[in-house]
Amino acid sequence: MLNISRLPVCPQCLESILPAGGKVCSVCGERVFSSQAVVDDDGLRRCRICRSVDRPFSRAVAYGSYDSGLRELIHLLKYNGMRPAANVLGRMLAESLRTLQSEFEAAGMKELPFERPAVLVIPVPLYKAKRRQRGFNQAELIARAALKFRPASENLRLAPDLLLRIRDTPSQIGLTSHQRRVSLRGAFAVARAAEVTGREVLLVDDVYTTGATATECARVLRRAGASQVWVATVARTLKLASNYADFEPDTDDGSADMRVEEHDELVAKAGKS
Repeated sequence: MLNISRLPVCPQCLESILPAGGKVCSVCGERVFSSQAVVDDDGLRRCRICRSVDRPFSRAVAYGSYDSGLRELIHLLKYNGMRPAANVLGRMLAESLRTLQSEFEAAGMKELPFERPAVLVIPVPLYKAKRRQRGFNQAELIARAALKFRPASENLRLAPDLLLRIRDTPSQIGLTSHQRRVSLRGAFAVARAAEVTGREVLLVDDVYTTGATATECARVLRRAGASQVWVATVARTLKLASNYADFEPDTDDGSADMRVEEHDELVAKAGKS
């Protein structure tokens, strides 16, 4: 039983925070609508972007939509230092990991039980100066709490010091997708590549907005030798039908980066509306 007495949030507000509903892309977790809700031959439902772009991660899952009570709860942890919120958010993250249960099991079947190394749970890091100022890394607190709610048989091991943020980056709020990617380029590094090589990784963060941070971290981990990367966040900015009804990515010029940029900028605008 979680102790929420220290949180300035009423129980009714917490109970109103529900998992995101509706159909989502099997890869990036973005909401899809009727014209996109087609399952491919491999059994996956992909959004238009994920049908044309290879992500550096296998799947991204999230508990709920980044709005209302869930946004407030995350802000209480990040900006008000209310650490008990991490336990509540960790429970939500643990719930989102149920979506990956079959993938964890399938990955484990490739090796004998006593030979399979643990899946590395790596929180998205903060730059050292920001961590000192905040006093903690919210992604790490949430990941630690989430593991307490998951069965030991999943063989997940927290590895908070393998991925480093080696360069400070400005706030991503208000930046376009292109600006986010430029800002994050070269900001992350793997401390000990030998410990990542050939390993499966679960990358954890509090929020997935446009996916720029998750994509850059996953790219760095894959370059260091990670065999597979999953992404799990508590919240995700989900697109709205009114913002996307007429959006069709340009498939004629072959520019995958441009399609992702246009898509992500629309996602950011949807999150602000």
